[in-house]
Amino acid sequence: MSSVSSRILTEKHVSEAEGWAVLAFCLAASFAAIVWSWRHAAMLNYGDAVAHLHIARRVFDSRTPRFSQLGSVWLPLPHILLIPFVENYDWWATGLAGVIPSALAWIASCVGLYRLARHFLSIPAATLALSFFALNPNLLYLQTTAMTEPLFLCEMVWIVVWIVEWRAAIHAEIDGSAYVLRPLRSSSATARRRLAVLRRRPLRIFDALVPRQRGAWLASPLAPRRPARPRIFATTSSRLQAAIAAALVAAVFTRYDGWIIAFLAWTGMGLALRKYGLLRSRAFWLLTIAVVAAPLLWFLYNAVCFGDWLYFARGPYSAKAIELRTASHSGGPLHPGWHNPWVSLLFFLKVSELDAAAAWGNVLLAVAALGTISAWFVEKSGAPRRAFAWILLLWLPVPFYAYSVAYGSVPIFIPPWWPHNYYNTRYGLELLPALAIGLGFAAEFVTRALGLLKAPRLALALTVLVTTALFILVGVNFAQLLRHRPIVYVEGTKNLDARLHYDQAIPPFLQDLLTFLPRTPILMDTSAYPELVSLTGIPLRQTINESDLEIFRTALAAPARHAAIVVAFDGDDIDRAVKLNPSGLDVAAQFTAQGQPTATIYVSSRWADRSPYWKIPQQPGTEGLPGTGTQPGTPTR
Repeated sequence: MSSVSSRILTEKHVSEAEGWAVLAFCLAASFAAIVWSWRHAAMLNYGDAVAHLHIARRVFDSRTPRFSQLGSVWLPLPHILLIPFVENYDWWATGLAGVIPSALAWIASCVGLYRLARHFLSIPAATLALSFFALNPNLLYLQTTAMTEPLFLCEMVWIVVWIVEWRAAIHAEIDGSAYVLRPLRSSSATARRRLAVLRRRPLRIFDALVPRQRGAWLASPLAPRRPARPRIFATTSSRLQAAIAAALVAAVFTRYDGWIIAFLAWTGMGLALRKYGLLRSRAFWLLTIAVVAAPLLWFLYNAVCFGDWLYFARGPYSAKAIELRTASHSGGPLHPGWHNPWVSLLFFLKVSELDAAAAWGNVLLAVAALGTISAWFVEKSGAPRRAFAWILLLWLPVPFYAYSVAYGSVPIFIPPWWPHNYYNTRYGLELLPALAIGLGFAAEFVTRALGLLKAPRLALALTVLVTTALFILVGVNFAQLLRHRPIVYVEGTKNLDARLHYDQAIPPFLQDLLTFLPRTPILMDTSAYPELVSLTGIPLRQTINESDLEIFRTALAAPARHAAIVVAFDGDDIDRAVKLNPSGLDVAAQFTAQGQPTATIYVSSRWADRSPYWKIPQQPGTEGLPGTGTQPGTPTR
């Protein structure tokens, strides 16, 4: 095993042919998934995907277009990246706007994962890791939506890639400088030869390449020169530091997991620089300001826009507030793992297995973990081992979600365990890069151990056989996940089913109302059913919604005066406002769906009296029923 450990770090760069092959494979897989998702109308299955597109759109399409429309709970980078694409109304309404940044992030994460694997693994093992990662149907589906997981995985993978390369660059620069300086100090013969060459070279004072002022003289090449002040990002390691800092800032503004990664990664880099006496690096401290400023800017944004620097954590739309509202209707634990880190850990590991493998997920998890741990212990060289340690950062989701599920108001539901439901099953995908790299390490150990056999032909035959079998297993796993339907996709379809009745019934009725009340304002809360706006075919600025803050609160005080149409769901702010101020509002229709709050659509008589074409349309599904679409005594025109 010593010969195996001595070459764990292959130190090979990805060739141009490898790079193009990886890119072509990823592009083909991404395109196939996008076509499938488009044909199955699955891009907007997740309510969160619809909400992300809605938030990006309202930054410029609202009654109060401004930066604060990015909201407070979700971090802003995914929405900022969506803004150029949601400007196209059709792309926004169909979900196509979310595909572009997500697919690009997924392709970049695949390329980064292969590059990381090639720093430590041979081509077959690195290709196996890439295949396992890229041919995951759950992640392939998510990269066709506006969800944030593909972007965060891209950032996490490239953070680790660049840190590994940064450690290698630091060692190369230190070793290279020592190698250059030692011969100059020890070889007097070399110094004498250089001086002799300089003495034989004539001093051409007036042959300067640029005009000089009168009286300026060229310095003698024999005279000691004042060392030039080095540029801040002159070295490879400093440029890699800048790339790492940019990725960490992006991660901080993408998901709250990124805050932990940023703290651990940048602190570890600082300790490494301190060990080599490079902590005074101007590049490091300049970039430290950017990394530290990222979360502080989020605090400042919340304080300025919403009046509370922790509004994202304790505001009315925060996960904690939602948990408290749920707790008011429950006397026992809110979910499995609530205030129980051990159960939370088990749920996260289980959902990671379900996301990654169709069967034997516990075996996969054990093999990946053992492969990574073995690679750590058998690597004896100090520098490669310290570079390899950063791969452990890919396993950070394990403790993060064990804590978040227990104490961070982030439940996970999976069908095999109580309550036998689907919720946040996509969180397990954050462990997929670690599983892929760990599987690659395990395959590398097996194939190199076989290569130590004394019979070369037998060793080659067994190596080819084992490698082929592993690739077949990856393909079978992909096929089985598709056959049983990916769990993340199933959760999305169930999410859609819960909204489907309202999505099919309410927009046509609103369209009929708007034919009699064209371009009139609609008071509605878009946080629960944001897709109703695009399905109705109206711009967001035609609505008065919760993101308009002052305008919304003013409209709640007198709904009939500020909006022609009012859409209220039982228990929301608009419903409470209508019950407090019912004058001037007539019920136009009511919609109910199993497990969903009742939706009631009101029409303001004040606005209706202004329209010469006004009449209440027939509510879908109530044709021929007496009294539908209007309350007794409601005027109809």
